[in-house]
Amino acid sequence: KPPEEVRGIAVGNGSVLVMDDEEMVREIAGGLLESLGYSVEFAEDGSQAIELYRKRKEEGNQYFAVIMDLTIPGAMGGREAIKYLLEIDPEVKAVVSSGYSTDPIMANHREYGFCAVLGKPYRLEELSSVMQAVGSS
Repeated sequence: KPPEEVRGIAVGNGSVLVMDDEEMVREIAGGLLESLGYSVEFAEDGSQAIELYRKRKEEGNQYFAVIMDLTIPGAMGGREAIKYLLEIDPEVKAVVSSGYSTDPIMANHREYGFCAVLGKPYRLEELSSVMQAVGSS
């Protein structure tokens, strides 16, 4: 079935930046997002995500959303990177992602500048509804 015929799945468009240190997670997220109609770019850590975001903004071709892994061992994760993205673009649509649902940022994501939360492992239905919520926020 085409995605729009699957109950509860909403397609979208626009470009999404996925920041995660694990290649498998990036590939899965990319595949799911593409099946929902989004184009996807990837960053392995926060500094790479900030650079890509800044470049896109300067070109006037902004990302629809940024999905950021909360913590990246040995590098900048979403917890730090969101501060820089908010400086570049106070309207950034950033989604915090983690397999650790107990982290205080996951519970109080708006206080940290994120507009939504996405738990791992990613599921198509959840990804679809989070992207729809981001689009309407």
